[in-house]
Parts: sequence; structure tokens; C-alpha cells
Amino acid sequence: MTTPLLLAAFAMGFFGSPHCLGMCGGLVTAFGLSMQEVSPLKKRGLIATYHFGRLISYSILGVIAGIIGTTVLAPILMGNSTPRILLGLVLVFIGLSMLGMPFLNKLEKVGMGVWKKLSPLRQKVFPLNTFPRALAAGLLWGFLPCGLVYGALLMAVVGNNVATGALLMFVFGLGTVPMLVATQETVGWLHKQIGRYKLRQLNGIIMILSGLAVIALPMAMKHMGGHGDHGAHGGHQMHDSSMSAPAEHGAHDQHSMGNEDMAGHDMHSAEEMPMQHHSQ
Repeated sequence: MTTPLLLAAFAMGFFGSPHCLGMCGGLVTAFGLSMQEVSPLKKRGLIATYHFGRLISYSILGVIAGIIGTTVLAPILMGNSTPRILLGLVLVFIGLSMLGMPFLNKLEKVGMGVWKKLSPLRQKVFPLNTFPRALAAGLLWGFLPCGLVYGALLMAVVGNNVATGALLMFVFGLGTVPMLVATQETVGWLHKQIGRYKLRQLNGIIMILSGLAVIALPMAMKHMGGHGDHGAHGGHQMHDSSMSAPAEHGAHDQHSMGNEDMAGHDMHSAEEMPMQHHSQ
């Protein structure tokens, strides 16, 4: 199940990246303006360092989500099908969110309060002209309130593994990188294509269908398997009956033959007894 989840996380980050562009695009532009005095090569290195710091933050959040999943949810849900059903519901929930349902808006508002408290730290990273500052900026901006990030964190929680949670969030972050590192012309083209073909909505539909499949298919297979076992058990009984019938019939014939032999032996003895008496 881990590989499909990783693919879903990457697709969620990539096709949801226009939302990231709206949230982080201005920040990336501000970072670029603060790097005007550095060489083009160093600028690319600083931008890469910033995104690496952001991915580290996502991974840390994934570790926290994984710990919650393994310590809080796992003991409650162990030994039944609830974890699988919960994963399916999360995929459906994320898919509906990508279709535009405002489920996570309130969480964004709560997170914005925390984000404002980080304002003094954010101001200290400018200008972004050194690698430590770029890394610090990425670490901070990884905690920017975002409904898409919160949806990915739900996947990390139900992943029921700390390492899986960290990897899911890292891969999700990788999916958001192309839109944020692309040039202005490429960003416009990507944004246009995603909007033109409704790729975000299509990915939402795929996630909804995947969630429903995660919930329903194992149940259907178990139901079909139950009927198969019943049929096999019935066939086994019929086979045993058909095998036992000839055996019982053979045993009956042997018993009858034994009785006939005993009867013949008694008759022969009866015939010999008068002859012996007469000879005497």
C-alpha cells in the first residue's frame, strides 16, 4: 500500500501546486529580489537550499503525524478493518478538497495564527543571500498554513508508520517543487495546462475513486471468497460421501460373502455328521 500512497502524495502536490503558487509565489518572488546581488549560480543554489529546508519541515511534520498514527490510532484500530476504511475515507476527503470543497479552510485560519507568531523569525532570514539563511527560510516556510499540506498530513497519520509518514510528506513536497522553481514563462504554461485540462479536479476524482476502492474491493473479495469456501466445503463433503459409499458397499458385500461362507460350512458339517454316526 505504501507505493500507491506515495504516488497519490506526489500527484496531490504536483496537481495542487497552483494553490501553492498562490500561497508561496509571492514569497518566492521576494526571495528572488533579495538575491539580486548574488551570481546566477549561487542564486540557483540558494533556491535549492530553500526548497530543501521546506522538504525537511514537511518530513518533520510527517514524523509527528506518523507518531500520532502509531501511538494513538494503531492501538485503537488494531485487529480489524478500520485502518483500511479510514485510509479510504481520507483519500475521499482529500479528493473532495481538491475538487474545491472548503473542508480545510478553518484549519488554515488556525494555522495562520501560529504563522503570525513566527513573524519575528521570518524577518531575520532576509536578505536571502547565504545558504544558512536560505535553509532557515525553507524550514520556516514549511510551516506556512496550507489546506493541501494538512490533507497530506492526514495521509501520513493513517499511514500508520513513522518512516512512511515522513516519506509521504517529503514526496508530497517534491510534487510542489516544479511549479515553484520554474521560470515565469514555464510557470504560466504549467498553470494554464493544469487549469485547461482540469488536472487538479481530475486528480481529485482519481483520489475519490481510489478511496472508495480501498474501502469496497477487499470487502467484495472477502464476500466472494466466503462463497468460494462454502462451495469448496460442500464439494469436499460430496466427494467424501461418494468415496465412502463404495467403501461401505464393499464392506457390506464382504460381510454378506462371509455370512454365505459360514452358512455353507455349517451345511457341510451337517451332512458329515450322519455319515459318521452310521459308520459307528
